[in-house]
Amino acid sequence: MSAMLMTAAAFDEFGPAEVLRTRRMERPSAESGEVLVRVMSAGVQLTDAAIRAGWTPPGAHIVFPQIPGNDFSGIIVGLGPDVEDFALGDEVLGYSMLGSYAEYAAVPAAQVVLKPKELSWDQAGALSASGQTALTAFEDLGIAQGDRVLVHGAAGGVGTIFTQLAVLAGAEVVGTAGEANHDYLRSLGAHPVRYGSGEMDRLRGVGRGFDAAFDAAGHENLRLAVGFVDDRARIATIVDMALADELGCRIVRSRRTAERLGDLARLVADGRLRVHIRRTFRLDEAAEAHRNVETGHGRGKIALRIGGP
Repeated sequence: MSAMLMTAAAFDEFGPAEVLRTRRMERPSAESGEVLVRVMSAGVQLTDAAIRAGWTPPGAHIVFPQIPGNDFSGIIVGLGPDVEDFALGDEVLGYSMLGSYAEYAAVPAAQVVLKPKELSWDQAGALSASGQTALTAFEDLGIAQGDRVLVHGAAGGVGTIFTQLAVLAGAEVVGTAGEANHDYLRSLGAHPVRYGSGEMDRLRGVGRGFDAAFDAAGHENLRLAVGFVDDRARIATIVDMALADELGCRIVRSRRTAERLGDLARLVADGRLRVHIRRTFRLDEAAEAHRNVETGHGRGKIALRIGGP
């Protein structure tokens, strides 16, 4: 019997965005403890582009042709042995280290949660990676009511979620971004400051110092942060790891669990957290989606629309 096939975006060698192409590949099946998901939407992360370019995440094993993608939403169409908490037809969102840029993905059942009906496929598909990273940073920095928090890259995927979590906690947030995103940051409850030349003086002009700082942009923003935050244990980055080591600041490494993802999904469903999708691409436009995310500009998230309307 011939294998069942699916369409996926994959790469046969490390390199620029052009190495990512759609092709027909064998459809996976759900093994013990796994569910088979018909993927409706997949988030596009800078991490995905880094993997395509040659970086291997801890614990990952790259096998060509490799399908990237680490968060998704979709419909369960297959159940492996020992799966009891889900049923065929369940609408879910979840995460995996690799493999979601495809029509079907087999993932551990422990890494998916039911999708609230209030979330669109794209919102659900783009929530896990940025959402759980932002939540980890929020917890590591101990953001609490009354804190004054500086966020670099506040309009990006992770920065958007972190900013909202901090505002929900009762913190005052000052976020750096290009002027085109200032109204957007205000809509999230943050005070915007333009990044670039003269940024330190502009930050001094918004009042007293900060209790904590989160860097989701890089570009040596940590050097600015240490000038405003006394406790370097309350300065964190997800980008500039070497500089964090040099300056004695925190490095955030996402802690991902289904429980945490479910908590975030409920915040979105309740209207307390927004997932802004700035643009969607088709699966056969995955290379263009990577070029877009690698610019480091733009607000919110990018999604690959794979199934559905």
